[in-house]
Amino acid sequence: MRAVWAETGLARADEFRDGNVPAMMEPLNVAQAAFAALPGTVREYYYRGDSACREKGLVNGRRNEQREGGPQGRIGFAISARMSEALQAAIQAVPEAEWQCYGDTPPQEIRECADVPFVPGEKAERKDTQPLRYVAIRFRKQQGELFDDGSRVRHFAVLSNLWAGKAPRLIEWHREKAGTMELVHDVIKNELGGGVLPSKYFGANAAWLRLAVIAHNVRTALQRLALPAELLTARPKRLRFLIFNVPGRRVHHARRLLLRVAGVAERMAAYREGLRLLPLPA
Repeated sequence: MRAVWAETGLARADEFRDGNVPAMMEPLNVAQAAFAALPGTVREYYYRGDSACREKGLVNGRRNEQREGGPQGRIGFAISARMSEALQAAIQAVPEAEWQCYGDTPPQEIRECADVPFVPGEKAERKDTQPLRYVAIRFRKQQGELFDDGSRVRHFAVLSNLWAGKAPRLIEWHREKAGTMELVHDVIKNELGGGVLPSKYFGANAAWLRLAVIAHNVRTALQRLALPAELLTARPKRLRFLIFNVPGRRVHHARRLLLRVAGVAERMAAYREGLRLLPLPA
């Protein structure tokens, strides 16, 4: 399990788990560690998650501004809701006039959203707890076509404590996380060795994953601090060819040791500028 700072692409917390541990098992620990790892200059907090984050401890922890383990203050969040019979019934009762289109709708689908007056019955909920906002999502096929499972409509929902703004904007903000976490998973597993565990021992594999996460963060910091703007979204494989694995040859000439590098002048200038920008120790 990992938590990613979406604006920077940095992994702020990770937890190596046994394979039989469900995704919704105690996600609060990782969330708290991620917020604690943010720099002190951050004063405004938000949290986005999928349905695995719809866990009582995490949701209540985000709602309580005096939460244990910090940070103190308001945390705006939007989390995918798990569909229940009661929620499904509430969505189906929404009047047709209240559904609004949102986002860039594909030609073959109609995507709509609407606020749903829904209050789940939670045994541990306090009387003074503010209610959450539920926004329903509806997918339909053009021309009344059926989905692969034979259904005409698919329903999803997002729960949030953010009441300002219209439902389409909340859905779009929540959906902006799509791809961020998946990209970090892909890079760490397939390009930085995190998916090839070296040992049969849990602790050694956990350390291996942590090293892969650190490598990802160092690469991300390098791209943001020192490399040219066109390399900001470069994957590790591309950086290996352009920066890290540039071929060269050592040459002894006139009592001097020279390094002849096979690269264009512009790339070498960017390399020297990157070294200058990095906060290296004197």
